[in-house]
Amino acid sequence: MHASFGHLDLMAKRQSFAQAVSDANATAELRAHLQRVADMREFASRELGLPDNDSYRNYAQLDRDYPVWNVWVTPEFDLHPRQSCFPIVGCVPYRGYYSMQLADGYAAGFKASGDDVLVGGVTAYSTLGYFDDPVTSAMLRLPEERLAGLIFHELAHQVVYVKGHATFNESFARVVEIEGTLRWLQSRDDEAGLARYRAALQRTDVFFDEVKAVRVQLASLYASTASAEQKRQAKKQVFEALREAHRARKTLDPAWSAFDPWFAGDLNNAKLAAVSTYFDDVEMFRRLFGMAGKDFGAFYAAVLLKAAELDNAGASPAS
Repeated sequence: MHASFGHLDLMAKRQSFAQAVSDANATAELRAHLQRVADMREFASRELGLPDNDSYRNYAQLDRDYPVWNVWVTPEFDLHPRQSCFPIVGCVPYRGYYSMQLADGYAAGFKASGDDVLVGGVTAYSTLGYFDDPVTSAMLRLPEERLAGLIFHELAHQVVYVKGHATFNESFARVVEIEGTLRWLQSRDDEAGLARYRAALQRTDVFFDEVKAVRVQLASLYASTASAEQKRQAKKQVFEALREAHRARKTLDPAWSAFDPWFAGDLNNAKLAAVSTYFDDVEMFRRLFGMAGKDFGAFYAAVLLKAAELDNAGASPAS
């Protein structure tokens, strides 16, 4: 009931871009933002082969910071997130709430029992194309390259989505986001934006490699015969080393402060699981994009074939 009412409430807030900008209370900033989004949306279908429908062609002004909050939960000594299953999307490694208070309440029970939890606001809203998803006011807080990438990412889910395989889905959409953003910035001859975006991608690759290494360390620790208390102390040391590495990088290059929100608060298995879901298969899809001649249509066809294999086998495809 919470999900149904939350969804209907958000859908009721939608306005066409024309309606939103013609409102007497619309600011010049909002008008400029929505024109920019309209250009991105046209580019997505024209140049990236993404669906040409009404998704992200309307606007919803929120009365809260985010449309939804996701709750990720993992056991204290396990890297695998607990799954939540739903009729349309299948099983996913998180549970979403339209209220931060309800998300926190759901997380609190797991935290009290010793599980690792992460509650995070979600900027975009997607129903995989079943409804005309809106651009939210939360999305307009993003810088241009991230806003464009987010629109491309969410539309990619409408091209390929395999129930019960979140890492496959999110990693695929992440590659569409990256390659689409590069082309968007190139189309605008934005050399400064391209340089900034490419540098950010390099930092993200370094960050993910480090997260992967930490997961390997922790997997070995959790599988060991050490006592629970020994595991707890060793786990704390692994995460503190990860935090210290971030502090050291930030001293050398202040641009690393972009990762400060991730390092804020507890570092735990749930945070690692969220990162891994969006990045574990990215390299596989990057290779596939190159093999497709960096042609989006050919890439989507190749991914659809892999998705069919995955759906039929019920397991991860060879990378």
